[in-house]
Amino acid sequence: MTLPDREPAEPPGSAGFPRPAPAALPLDLGPGGAAGPSAGKPSSRASSRAKPPRLPEAALPLDLGPPSPGPGPGVRTPSRAQAAPSASAPTAPAEAIASAPLPDADPSAGPAVASADANASADANASADANASADAKPAAKKKRAAKPKGAREPAAELPVARVCVDLPLPHLDRPFDYLVPSDLADTAVVGGRVRVRFAGQLVDGFVLDRVETSDHTGRLAYLERALSAEPVLSPEIARLARAVADRSAGTLADVLRLAIPPRHARAESGARRGGGVLPVDAEGRSRPQTDGFGRYRAGPGYLRALADGGSPRAVLAALPGEDWPRRLAEAVAATLASGRGAVTVVPDARDLERLDTALADVLGPGRHTTLAASLGPEERYRRWLAVRRGEVLAVAGTRATAFAPVHDLGLAVIWDDGDDLHAEPRAPYCHAREVLLVRSQLAGAGLLVGGFARTAEAQLLLETGWAKPLEADREVVRAAAPRVVPVGDDRDLAADPSASAARLPTVAWRAAREALAAESPVLVQVPRRGYVPSVACGRCRQPARCTVCAGPLELRGRHDGPGAGRGDGEVPACRWCGHLAGGWTCPECGNRGLRASVLGARRTAEELGRAFPGITVRTSGRDGVLTTVGPGPALVIATPGAEPVAEGGYGALLLLDTWAMLTRADLRASEEALRRWSNAVALVRPARAGGRVVITADGAIPTVQALLRWDPGWHAGRELADRAELGFPPVTRIASVTGTPDAVADLLRLADLPDEAEILGPVPVESRTGAGDEELERALVRCPRSLGGALAAALRAAASVRSAHKAPNPVRIEVDPLELL
Repeated sequence: MTLPDREPAEPPGSAGFPRPAPAALPLDLGPGGAAGPSAGKPSSRASSRAKPPRLPEAALPLDLGPPSPGPGPGVRTPSRAQAAPSASAPTAPAEAIASAPLPDADPSAGPAVASADANASADANASADANASADAKPAAKKKRAAKPKGAREPAAELPVARVCVDLPLPHLDRPFDYLVPSDLADTAVVGGRVRVRFAGQLVDGFVLDRVETSDHTGRLAYLERALSAEPVLSPEIARLARAVADRSAGTLADVLRLAIPPRHARAESGARRGGGVLPVDAEGRSRPQTDGFGRYRAGPGYLRALADGGSPRAVLAALPGEDWPRRLAEAVAATLASGRGAVTVVPDARDLERLDTALADVLGPGRHTTLAASLGPEERYRRWLAVRRGEVLAVAGTRATAFAPVHDLGLAVIWDDGDDLHAEPRAPYCHAREVLLVRSQLAGAGLLVGGFARTAEAQLLLETGWAKPLEADREVVRAAAPRVVPVGDDRDLAADPSASAARLPTVAWRAAREALAAESPVLVQVPRRGYVPSVACGRCRQPARCTVCAGPLELRGRHDGPGAGRGDGEVPACRWCGHLAGGWTCPECGNRGLRASVLGARRTAEELGRAFPGITVRTSGRDGVLTTVGPGPALVIATPGAEPVAEGGYGALLLLDTWAMLTRADLRASEEALRRWSNAVALVRPARAGGRVVITADGAIPTVQALLRWDPGWHAGRELADRAELGFPPVTRIASVTGTPDAVADLLRLADLPDEAEILGPVPVESRTGAGDEELERALVRCPRSLGGALAAALRAAASVRSAHKAPNPVRIEVDPLELL
C-alpha cells in the first residue's frame, strides 16, 4: 500500500494518548496577486486622480502561510486593465495529514494587505473652487483653505483597520486598509462588523486588525459605519477560516459566511447571557464517569487524558447497540472538567436531538447549548453569541458548528463522518471532518472521530499514527452484536430455489414472523421510497431492456398508486426513447412476466401489510421521518438514514435490495453501503436477546463479510489499500474543475500546477441546475497528498486571473469532492 512513510512525533501525554505536537505545516494562501482591483473609491471624482505608488504589503497577524508575492494596490475603481494575481507565482506545498500533524498557526505570516486610498477629502472643495471669482478677497481664499465642516478625523490610537471585505471574487481575496474615524474608534473593534465603500458600493466586512500605520503612502478611505461593537470574529476562527480557504482553493469571505451567522440586532442588544445558558465554573466539577468507555481498549485512559488537560486524538469504532450520544457526552464532560470547551458535530437534527438529551443528562441543565437552523435566526444568533462571549463552553450542532467560537477549545468531536450531510454544498465545499482536523491542530485540542462504520479518511489517521483507535475486544463485540444471516449464496439457493427472485425470502419472512410473535418491532430497510422506477424479468431478475435502444423499461403509471400494473392494461415502455414493448420477452429465460427492480418504502409497506395482516405498518422517509417507535409488534419500513429508534431495540432487521447500493457508480459505494447497514444493525437487540438481521446479499462479498463479523476497521483497511493502488483520495488529493468547455480549458491553461499533477479528462457532465441546454465538462486534477496545498494554491491563482479579467463563465472548483465518478 502506497502511503506516506513519515509519521508525526507524539509529545508526552497520559494513558497512551499524547498531546499533539503542533507542527508547522505550511497552508499556502497561494499567490496573493502582484496586482489587481481593490476596494472602491469614496466618490465618483476620486477615480480621476493619479494612482498612488505601490509599496510592499504588510502581513496580516490573523493569517496563515507565507506572505503573497507582489505589491499591494491602493483603493481604486476596478478596471479590466488591472492585472490579476499571477497564476505562476511561487507557492509553498502543504504537507499531508498522512505524513505530519495538521497545520499549526504561524502568527508571523499572512497574506498581502492591500491599502485603501481615499481621495474624497482632496476633492471636497472642487465645487467651491469652480464658483470662486478671479478677484476674490484673501479672506475668502482662507475660508476655502480651511477644513470643511463635518470633516472626519482619524482615530487617535490604531487609526488603520485591516478589513476583510465580503466579496466572493477570488482576485479580491485579501484584506484592505481603511482609516478608522474618531467617532468609530470605540465601535470599530477587531473582529467587529463594518461597512465600507468598495468600487462605489457599500459592502459588509470584518475588521481583522487595527494598526498604527499603513504601508500605503496614499490617502485611505474611511470606514463608513461600524454595525456593532460586538467582536464576532475571534482570532482563532479567523486563522481557521484562512486555513480552510487555502486547503479548499476558496476565499476567506466564503468561509466566514459559513462560520458566522447573520447579525440579528435584537438578539445582540439583549442580555449578555443568551438562550438560558449558564456559565461553566469550578463549582460541582467531578471526575467524569468512565463506565461507558470501559468496554473499549484505552477508553478510560482517553477520558482521563481529557480530564487532565491533555489533547488525545482517537477514532471510535462504536459497538452495536451503543448509546453513542451518552458516550460523546461523557467525553465532553471530561473536557469540561479540565476547564476547557468542546465542539460536537452530528449529521442531522434527529441526531442532534438525541445528543442534546444526553448532554443535559450528563452535564446537567444549562451547561451546554445547541446550534441548528430550525431554531430561527434570532434564537440561533443568541445562542451563538453566548458561545462567542464565553458564557457556555460546550456546543453541539450540525456541520456549521465546526466553526463555533468556543473559548479554549479542548475537544472536537464528529459523529458518523461518512455521512454526506457533513459536506458543505456551498463554496468552498469544505467537509466538517476536515475543518475539525485543521482546528484541532491549530488549537492544540483533542479529537474524537466516531461511528458504527469507519471511513477511509479515518483509517488513514490511524495508519499514519496521527490518531489512536478506540476498539472493543472480539468477545465484547460478539456479545453486543445481533446474529446476521446472509441470503443469496449457493447454499441458500439450493435450500430455497425461489430465494433469488422472491421479494421476501423465506428466511427473512420467518425472522420477521418470529420477532412479531415475540411482541417486538421489525425494521425493514429499503434503498428507495415510492413505487417502481424500473422493471426486470419476474423469473431471473434480468433487467428489462428496450429492443430498440437498449434503454430501461418502466410501467408508466405504476408509481401513481398500488392499483396500476401490467395486469391492469399497462404496457411497458422505454424510459429513453418511449418505444412501447408490449410483446417483451426475457432474452435469458423466455419469461414474459415483469417485476420491480427496486420497490420503494411505500410499495414494500403495502406488500408486507398483506403478508402480515393485523400488524401495524409504519413508514419513515422523505414524506415523514419517525424519531422513535414503541416496543410493541410493528413493521417499520424505512429508507437509509430515516430509521427510527425502537424502545428496547428491534427484534429483527431485514435489509432488502442490497445490490442497489452495492452497484452504484460511486467511489464510495461499498463504504456507504456498509455505513448505512451498520447504522441500522446498531438498532437491533443483541443475539442473546433474540436480535436477528437478514441481508439479501451474498455472504462472500467483502462488504457483507464486514457486516457479518462487525469489523469496520478491516473493511476500511481494504478500502484504503484499494484507493492507494488506484490513486484516489484520501491517499492522493484530487480537485474537480467543472464548467463550460472553454472555461475549464482556460483555467487549466492558467494554472501553474505542480509537476507531479495529472489531469484526467475533461468529460461531459450533467448540469447541477437541471438546465439541459448548458454544456458542461469536468476535469480532475490529481497529485500526491503532500502537494495538496500547492494544487489548491495554483487553482485559486488561476481562478483569480479569470476573475480579474471578468471571464464570462464561472468554474466550480472542489478539492477532494465526495462524488468523483
